[in-house]
Amino acid sequence: MSSLDVLFRSYRLNALDLPNRVVMAPMTRSMSPRGVPTAEVAAYYRRRAESGVGLIITEATGVGRPAALNEPNMPRFHGETALVGWKKVVDEVHAAGGRIAPQLVHVGHKLSNAVPDWTPPAPYESPSGLSVTGERVNQPMSEADVADIIDAFAKAAMDAERLGFDGIELMGAHGYLINQFFYDHLNLRDDEYGGSTLVERSRFVIEILNAIRSVVTSGFPVILRLSQWKPKDFSARLAATPKALEQWLSVLVDAGADVFHLSQPKFWQPAFPEIDRELNLAGWAKKLTGVTAITVGAVGLSGDVYASLAGETAQSTPLDGLLRRLERGEFDLVAVGRALLQDAAWLEKVRQGREIAEFTPAAFATLS
Repeated sequence: MSSLDVLFRSYRLNALDLPNRVVMAPMTRSMSPRGVPTAEVAAYYRRRAESGVGLIITEATGVGRPAALNEPNMPRFHGETALVGWKKVVDEVHAAGGRIAPQLVHVGHKLSNAVPDWTPPAPYESPSGLSVTGERVNQPMSEADVADIIDAFAKAAMDAERLGFDGIELMGAHGYLINQFFYDHLNLRDDEYGGSTLVERSRFVIEILNAIRSVVTSGFPVILRLSQWKPKDFSARLAATPKALEQWLSVLVDAGADVFHLSQPKFWQPAFPEIDRELNLAGWAKKLTGVTAITVGAVGLSGDVYASLAGETAQSTPLDGLLRRLERGEFDLVAVGRALLQDAAWLEKVRQGREIAEFTPAAFATLS
């Protein structure tokens, strides 16, 4: 049995002290009416802080652009009413001794699975007028559109620090707008935001990072969530080799990313099995850049999130393999999603060796 001690070691992230290595992963809740977080949302996050989660990353919250979100009750991170709601969330989490960062997002052209018929106040946006599955749906974003979205991310980051958040995360994974710019089949632009290489197609997020760094303090953590795979194709790779991954991540670090949050369906899956049959994506990011890396993917559960979304129950599983990797220093922090969604006291139960219930998909519909 691996010792739990490594999970409860403190960690210094820029100017932020974390009491342990556990991060609450961002999970879409869509329970903020008209985009405004409620007292129930604040209490939901507070309960996780009370049970000792080291850092909470909120559900995706939209920057100030009419089509930034694809569901009516996803929270906004702009406008006085929504920001007042988020201030209450921050205050509740801090009162419980927790630390919290919002995940800032623009969904691009990606329809919601939950509310597919809802449309935002303006047409969905994408780099080249293509949907996330590659169909022509509208005009490419203009350079003015690109500039406005970059400004919207920077404004949201500045507001986050002003409200007292402990950092921010940019959603650059899972087919959302930043991620759409990375892919050569979705980003066909012939201006400076396109290009034949992944590094060239990263200019959009590089300028977002630069803009954020110009308006927040130097010690304010900026997390970038990334994934390798395409929607519906988990075998795809944005960076085909470790060398390509190193080139890509290095320019993102230079632009201002402090932390990489590396998404994969199951944390134990190797990123480049032809080279190393164990090292996952977070492990490679840490090895290649030395920057703080967060692993994520079915931590403490038997099946991945996509199986749960399809209605399958996931059994609680031991953490031994995760703890061995953490002890070896393959990554620094561990993001936990569904286990914490099901049970706010999950981490305290892990510490105490108490029984942990299976995950049931009904938990997606609650703010327990």
